[in-house]
Amino acid sequence: MTKTSAKELRQIARRWIEEGWSKGNVRIVDELHAPDFVDRDPSGREPTNEGFRKGIKELYAAFPDFNAKVEELVVEIETGKVAILWSATGTHKGGFMNIPPTNKKIHFKGIEIITIKNGKITERWGEWDGIDILQQLGVI
Repeated sequence: MTKTSAKELRQIARRWIEEGWSKGNVRIVDELHAPDFVDRDPSGREPTNEGFRKGIKELYAAFPDFNAKVEELVVEIETGKVAILWSATGTHKGGFMNIPPTNKKIHFKGIEIITIKNGKITERWGEWDGIDILQQLGVI
């Protein structure tokens, strides 16, 4: 196993956010994820590459103009972990969490912790404030 440099870890993490989350490019999964990638997302989707692709597609179906921006990256080179603090905007144009479209523009933040080994993302933990989103959509 080769160790990935801090610079490479940052580049992979930024590209993952910019291509996958800011552009909805599901091909990024094939390019940057390891075949045995595990998604620790609490959504209940299958914790695999296919489940992750499905999550991106669902997000863009609900918020076609979704745009995420990296606010901060923290790298732990010894373990290959990168923490990504991000912010995002999007207009609710499709169903989301069983909520019909509201056409409301939302702003929210989240954090991702990814593990990168041999230049590939092997694991992801992700969290965002669902209560804040529901409040912005006027549901609660």
